[in-house]
Amino acid sequence: MTARSTAGAPQVEPVTRLIDQPRMDRYAEAANDPNPIHRETPEALLGQFGRPIAHGMLLLGLVSEAMTRAFGERWATGGNLKVRWRAPALPPVTVTARASLKSERDGVAAYDVAVEDEHGEVLLTGTASAPYA
Repeated sequence: MTARSTAGAPQVEPVTRLIDQPRMDRYAEAANDPNPIHRETPEALLGQFGRPIAHGMLLLGLVSEAMTRAFGERWATGGNLKVRWRAPALPPVTVTARASLKSERDGVAAYDVAVEDEHGEVLLTGTASAPYA
């Protein structure tokens, strides 16, 4: 059973995950994403950050996971997500996706969403909405 706020929309629980090189390698293989900036390659080591950066979709996936846990099938069939990446995730890094209820109207809940690293740096922000009634 999903926890509900006092107004009826589900509470979205945070999702926390370690993003390390093995996770990034598995994602790259599954997504068929050979971009060298996500691996320990000369391109990543000589790049702007001096090391590989995590795939943005690994961060975005955490937001979607949090919303799926709260809304289930309603997220898959009627959810909406709009985000901006603010900073790269530099592994190994523990990141947390959070969502806070922004508004409810006509059975649709809207949330402010963010992903932060363990130091509180904001890596992604945006909004998510889904029908709950």
